[in-house]
Amino acid sequence: MAERQKILASIENDFPQWYQDILEKAQLADNGPVRGTMVMRPYSYAMWEGMQSAMDARIKATGAENVYLPLFIPQSYLEREAEHVEGFSPELAVVTHAGGKELTEPVVVRPTSETLFGEVMAKWIQSHRDLPMLLNQWANVVRWEMRPRVFLRTTEFLWQEGHTAHATREDAANYARRIHLDVYKDFLENVLAIPVLPGFKTASERFAGAINTMTCEAMMGDGKALQMATSHELGQNFANAFGITFSDTDGAAQTAWTTSWGSSTRMMGGLIMSHGDDAGLVLPPRIAPHQVVVIVVKDDERTIEAARTIVADLTAAGVRAKLDDRTQTGFGRRATEWELKGVPVRVEVGPRDLDAEQITFARRDQGGKQQLPLAEVATRLPALLDEIQADMFAAAQKRLDERTKHVSTIEEAREAAQTGFAVIDWAVLGEAGEKELNKDAITVRCLQTRDGNMPDPHNPETDLVAIVARAY
Repeated sequence: MAERQKILASIENDFPQWYQDILEKAQLADNGPVRGTMVMRPYSYAMWEGMQSAMDARIKATGAENVYLPLFIPQSYLEREAEHVEGFSPELAVVTHAGGKELTEPVVVRPTSETLFGEVMAKWIQSHRDLPMLLNQWANVVRWEMRPRVFLRTTEFLWQEGHTAHATREDAANYARRIHLDVYKDFLENVLAIPVLPGFKTASERFAGAINTMTCEAMMGDGKALQMATSHELGQNFANAFGITFSDTDGAAQTAWTTSWGSSTRMMGGLIMSHGDDAGLVLPPRIAPHQVVVIVVKDDERTIEAARTIVADLTAAGVRAKLDDRTQTGFGRRATEWELKGVPVRVEVGPRDLDAEQITFARRDQGGKQQLPLAEVATRLPALLDEIQADMFAAAQKRLDERTKHVSTIEEAREAAQTGFAVIDWAVLGEAGEKELNKDAITVRCLQTRDGNMPDPHNPETDLVAIVARAY
């Protein structure tokens, strides 16, 4: 353990420094040359590609199609929806000069694209037959952060943002809810192995211009909350501002109801902080760039060839396997490197193991070493990866359960939020209590039903509980 602490700060004693050490030592990201920007290194970008692929498939399964809209937005577009521009005003990056000349109208580098989608939807939608219009884009956005932290809050970040238009409020609400549960919650829990609490944001925490915001909140290793994804019912606010209208079945003009929803590279930070330990990253198999790394212990032809065969057999079995035959680098150093990078299973291949017709392997989530017959590697490791995925989710759920406390007073909520989540009746807390907790940097992360579900958007229940916590 002493050796590991030289590599990383203690996760228990200095969580912020541990996080920064992980970014550097696991070769995930660097700071960019402009304050608040980041450089994603190949290993973290491979994780993002995995997230993008899994999310994109789920999004398309709901009927949405991918598009791409411009990076620059005329400033006048944002000003059409007053609440929206007011909500983003401090974070906007505005271009006033280009091509050596002052622009006749300043343009904003997109902080989000509601206004652009509003403009194109008004042009593309004419009839009820054009609805629902379900669009998504993968893009970068810029929000000028005052207190940046790589992956969690950066001036520029990567994300997906969905935008839809519907004939009725009910259809819009149903679709936003479907995205939130069938796409976001399903992905976060079944791919990233992070249990989340789905719920509504309070009025003070809603997205600028929305009539309802849904969120997936997760508990990090230090007990703080992280907002992992959000979905918004925008009502008719943007439709009115941009003239998104359609003719109904009787030929009468109607105003559309719109939604927007997004998730970002913030999920990378959540992945790190949800599962990491004092030895580094711990990656769920379904998102790990390399699910199994096969390490050659000794530089001899027989061992190298056996390791290559194992990698080929695992690959044929659908496992993302990587060969590490860098025998010019010491075995211990290489093993520590892959442990730091969180590879779910490490397989060691050496002459003695081959003589015994076996391999030695280690699970990253549990530690320790075990042996496995060489002939069974390709058949048993895929099942082991599924077991690791399930065990990691169970461990994260256990932490969430153990560090969530049901309380009955505002003072008890304040105390519980120092180490985890507090659950308190919304009728007891209310907007006044929410403001009181805000003074201590404690926020209502979401409102839920008493059984832990998301309220019904068509008939929000009054008997709700508030999830209260400190947050990133």
